[in-house]
Amino acid sequence: MVAMLMSSDNDFRIIISRIETYFIRRRDTEYYLQVVNDKYDETYNFFFNISPRGKRVHSIPLHTVEDYRLLYLEKLINKIFEKYQFSIKYDGFVGLRWPLSQELIQKRRHKDE
Repeated sequence: MVAMLMSSDNDFRIIISRIETYFIRRRDTEYYLQVVNDKYDETYNFFFNISPRGKRVHSIPLHTVEDYRLLYLEKLINKIFEKYQFSIKYDGFVGLRWPLSQELIQKRRHKDE
């Protein structure tokens, strides 16, 4: 349990520090996180997406979480959400539920999945 908390803090610090590097409050710009379930490598990949109005989305890789448990991911995302209330897009989680809240993570597949 202690190891889980330590790695959670480490993943959290890495993700937050990288968000702080790229998050510049600009007018007419949408910012959101994307979490991708990589079933083959059994990792979760975090991306920071920046979408200025009328321009293409710029996606920046933030971090790869190697602890491949949904409970761990749910706690990590809740912790990130306490600091930043960005929208989060989930890819590769169709049909899966969060262990604590029992909410569906992703309702349907996206066109690019």
